[in-house]
Amino acid sequence: MTLEEIKTIGIVGAGTMGQGIAQICALAGFKTILFDINEQVLQKAQTTTSESINKGIARGKLTEADKQNALANLTFTGDTLQLCCDVIVEAVVERLEVKQSIFQELAAINHPNTILASNTSSIPITRIAAPVPNPERVVGMHFFNPAHLMKLVEVISGAATSPAVAETVRQLALKLNKTPVMAKDSPGFIVNRVARHFYVEALKLLEENVADMQTIDKLMQASGFKMGPFELMDLIGVDTNYAVTTSMFEAFQYDAKFRPSRIQQQKVDAGHHGRKSGKGFYTYE
Repeated sequence: MTLEEIKTIGIVGAGTMGQGIAQICALAGFKTILFDINEQVLQKAQTTTSESINKGIARGKLTEADKQNALANLTFTGDTLQLCCDVIVEAVVERLEVKQSIFQELAAINHPNTILASNTSSIPITRIAAPVPNPERVVGMHFFNPAHLMKLVEVISGAATSPAVAETVRQLALKLNKTPVMAKDSPGFIVNRVARHFYVEALKLLEENVADMQTIDKLMQASGFKMGPFELMDLIGVDTNYAVTTSMFEAFQYDAKFRPSRIQQQKVDAGHHGRKSGKGFYTYE
């Protein structure tokens, strides 16, 4: 599969990341199919897409014609059989067995050359690809939140990933106006492995009553960070952030430096998932 052969892109998971990825694919001119089993999530993604593009128009970044073309390129569906595409990007929960199951199901209804890309934040691509037919076409394509604004995309090759597939995904990222970085297949890859301690150490400070979260956030902002760790976890999703930390903790053989926080687990258990739920470490209208 070459970049020129890519006409249709499927996105599995219409949550925050999936919606953002679908939006940029549609704006780039690709026929884009956004799939989710939850009809309410699909409806919310449809609304969010229009609102997000409208903001781009208001800032002078997009035009009304861009919006109409993007919406014409977008299909929202709960029917798996519509996901016959040239490239499929999964953006679902950070659980190995779920990602493997999705790719196995989609492999059965797609051409052997269809590229299966995972937006995983931390799970090794080699493990995801292991039970999937033609594992050479499984690759990591890790976007960052919010996907329509953040430029970086990590392109990760597993042990079986074809170099040609990785190169096509790199070129696709450029076509989407992103900045691709080729990464080795290691838990957390580059960014999440480095950034994990931005969150973990901040949570330890909170657990040990060294400082409250407002103070920690303000200090980090004063040090040059655009957002403090607690504000950023709320934006990303407390549940998503916790899942990535847990995944890396397990992948690194329970190394204590990646230990998930009890405070963060309590937030997840309470349904305080951040901005998307209206309450996380902070409360939102």
